[in-house]
Amino acid sequence: MRTSNPALNDRTFEGLGEVAAQSQAMTLQGTVAKTALLLAIVAGSGAMGWGLIEKHGIALVAPYLIGIAIAALVIGIIGIRAKTWATILAPCYAIAEGFVLGAISNFYEKAYQGIVPMAVGLTLGVAFALLLAYTSRLIRPSENFKLGVTAATGGIFLFYLVVLGLGFFGIQVPHIFGSGWIGIGFSLFVVALAAMNLVLDFDFIENGCQRGAPKYMEWYAAFGLLVTLVWLYVEILRLLAKLRNR
Repeated sequence: MRTSNPALNDRTFEGLGEVAAQSQAMTLQGTVAKTALLLAIVAGSGAMGWGLIEKHGIALVAPYLIGIAIAALVIGIIGIRAKTWATILAPCYAIAEGFVLGAISNFYEKAYQGIVPMAVGLTLGVAFALLLAYTSRLIRPSENFKLGVTAATGGIFLFYLVVLGLGFFGIQVPHIFGSGWIGIGFSLFVVALAAMNLVLDFDFIENGCQRGAPKYMEWYAAFGLLVTLVWLYVEILRLLAKLRNR
């Protein structure tokens, strides 16, 4: 059950003890319901972040936004390790992440009118299309596929860390984040990679349900899936912005 999602990986189900009783076991329906609830929380919190930017402007909200973004990162890191706390941490992460996404979306919408509804629609469309393809067995990730996606995702993560570190010294990586063909090609690759991670997440969740993991793992799995969906949405936003600049 290899997956590059840090919340949903090969070691997630280790140390959970014996298989839970059927009435207390993780189910696909329960995971889907909790994922939908987390997405609703993200939407509600995002509306608050959007509204505060509209009312007070980015200058006044920026310090709070940075603090909330750091809080989301800390909650996410803790959530990856503390599986049994997922019932509490997953909604908290959704609230913090939603606020940040709302502010980011407001920025992009002001710069490129209509881009946010398009990005939301594409994100949900990709997710549902891949879910349909997976449940109908049109897509079955092989071990080589999982290994390739995991390696590529790790490489992208390290690349982003390097870019962030260089940014502190005023060094910018040319072309990659621009609106030229190299930048657009890079964004297309990352969007495709994020989408492929959804397939791995679906496969992981299915295997978890088959193993009879404890009920709280529904929240944990929903949290991991939310991480991938947020990444996909942000990358689609960036891709659409680059295309608008052409």
